[in-house]
Amino acid sequence: MKKVSAIKQIVRGMPTQDGAGVTLTRIIGQPALPRLDPFLMLDEFGSDKPQDYLAGFPEHPHRGFQTVTYMLAGKMEHKDSVGNTGLIETGGIQWMNAGRGIIHSEMPKQTEGLMRGFQLWVNLPASEKMSQPNYQDIKAAEVPVVDVSDGLEVKVLVGQFHGVSGPVSAQAVKPLFLDCCFSQAQVLSIPCDEQHHFFVYCYEGEIKFADETLKKGQLAVLNPATAIEFSAQAAANCIVVGGLPINEPVVQYGPFVMNTQSEIEQAFVDFRNGQLA
Repeated sequence: MKKVSAIKQIVRGMPTQDGAGVTLTRIIGQPALPRLDPFLMLDEFGSDKPQDYLAGFPEHPHRGFQTVTYMLAGKMEHKDSVGNTGLIETGGIQWMNAGRGIIHSEMPKQTEGLMRGFQLWVNLPASEKMSQPNYQDIKAAEVPVVDVSDGLEVKVLVGQFHGVSGPVSAQAVKPLFLDCCFSQAQVLSIPCDEQHHFFVYCYEGEIKFADETLKKGQLAVLNPATAIEFSAQAAANCIVVGGLPINEPVVQYGPFVMNTQSEIEQAFVDFRNGQLA
């Protein structure tokens, strides 16, 4: 029997800055929602004012987790210490496994116009925290789009939906990442694993779960279920993200996420000694 999700918590993001001074909104990773295992952080960035994004994210280290960057609009260049380079453009996605260590930069490749998108941090289990770093740079044309019905498209970034697989090969937490775009009033039903943690973030318009409305800029943490169902009017957009909780201790200090304090201290030693990848 189908068990339909209900909203457990609604959270609105906090304005902040990161990198060298990029203006953004922190949705996961703030006091109202510090974490949602296996997700450590969700930021939305979006501005057509160059001074809000031009400083970018110069070289900085990571260890112990993965980063996902999804561009709704604009261009961002990636470079890292293991030799990867890539340009994320409108509709593209980048999935980077920091693993045992990587130093990278993410810098705007535009001086005007709108830059908008998301960055999600996904934890790794202890068994994979010291894995080999790797990087996937996926163009918009490589992201499959499922036409669910007239006026409803779902972009499958990661995981599976309606038998269609997204282009990102990430297995640690069996993630699902969908971008749902409503051009007219529709109802969407998404099968899901009751063991996974899911959230929905509305970034345009409004969407409705039973008798609760999720407005633009709000994230809904969902109760365990076998299906996620919501409706929306025209011009509504949201991302639906889920993953298998890791259920391990999390010790985080800035760009390092490990299981113990001693592992964090070792990460700093390795960084100072030039031993990160």
